[in-house]
Amino acid sequence: MSAAPRVVSAPDLDFGDIVRPGDFVVWGQSCAEPVTLTERLLDQRADLGGITCFIGISAAPTVKPEHADHIRFVSYCGTGSNRALAAAGVLEIYPGHYSTLPDLVSRADVVLVQCAPPDERGRYSLGLADDYLTAALDGARVVVAEVNDQVPATPGARHLSHSDIDILIRTSRPVAESQAAPPTPEMSAIGAHVASIVPDGATLQFGIGSVPEAVLGALGVRNDLGIHSGILSDAAVDLIDKGVVTNSRKTTDRGVSVAAVLIGTRKLFEYAHGNSAVSLRPIGYTHDPERLAAQHRFVAINSAIEVDLTGQVNAEVAGGRYVGAVGGGGEFLRAAARSDGGLPIIALPSTAGSRSRIVDRLSGPVSIARSDAGIVVTEFGIADLRGLPLPERRERMLAIAHPDHREMLRAVASRW
Repeated sequence: MSAAPRVVSAPDLDFGDIVRPGDFVVWGQSCAEPVTLTERLLDQRADLGGITCFIGISAAPTVKPEHADHIRFVSYCGTGSNRALAAAGVLEIYPGHYSTLPDLVSRADVVLVQCAPPDERGRYSLGLADDYLTAALDGARVVVAEVNDQVPATPGARHLSHSDIDILIRTSRPVAESQAAPPTPEMSAIGAHVASIVPDGATLQFGIGSVPEAVLGALGVRNDLGIHSGILSDAAVDLIDKGVVTNSRKTTDRGVSVAAVLIGTRKLFEYAHGNSAVSLRPIGYTHDPERLAAQHRFVAINSAIEVDLTGQVNAEVAGGRYVGAVGGGGEFLRAAARSDGGLPIIALPSTAGSRSRIVDRLSGPVSIARSDAGIVVTEFGIADLRGLPLPERRERMLAIAHPDHREMLRAVASRW
């Protein structure tokens, strides 16, 4: 690390002077992507001698399949524009639990980050994510920072000093946004079912996507909820604005919503800016199993591609294509199962088009084992599988499958 960063303009930034052949490059995911830097890196890829880039969830359509001519892409997920990479066969998937990402990215040679302008103490807030960036930054040979005056300075997020940054560019551009789709009637029904079992005072974890967003949208009738999650979203801000989320009953971080990354729109970014009721933390904190299990009534709300009749979950592959992730779902479910009054919930629509998402046998990998099965919710109801033997599990799962598929599922249901 240098004593002070070298300041250059974006047009003058030459990654040939920064990246070495064979380097492992990491940058922030989703809204935290430093788009000016990634665009510049991709434009210069032919001159870099072959590098590997680790990419997370994508909010901006920066990386495209044609960029794989000189870059090897690795990710833990197939969401967003990563789907095009996976479909083209140029995305290598790391199928590990989310809590293991720090070990993977700690090998980074070069880290690209997006920061807020420095505060009065000269500190640059990462603003939109701590997440796996802390682990990557701690071991990197070179840190390149895009200081964007439209990035919020979020409390708790990792700060960089001048001596932590090697090369710095200044920009002023809108941050990449992630807008959730409006809930369908099926999503709204799922949200109502989940909301009916979430107790007042619960601490929530929720995943990304339309289903968790619909669940949050249905929780307006609850009181004194808390947030300790991988992400913070627009729907969470809505609950905070309504006074539903107060964080007053959390075991740790009372009064504060804790997450690893902000994924949403300007509404979320403006809420987080300088707000002491928000804290962005690294994965080692947000996904710590002991901290999660100790939370008061920890409720984990995650989605899936399909669930079989015994409770096994495929959260990764649909139609033979990698579109999801192992992620942190299994870790959060196990923590919720251990929490006093906790609820481990998987919520999903009963169908995808004409296909049932409640199945006899998974069409993809087992992302979450049936030994970790808890509560499964579709628009047709709630199946609490906890403590049940296989025959009873099958009956409860059949009851929440789409009526058009129940007899078929019953006819082909296997013993195992």
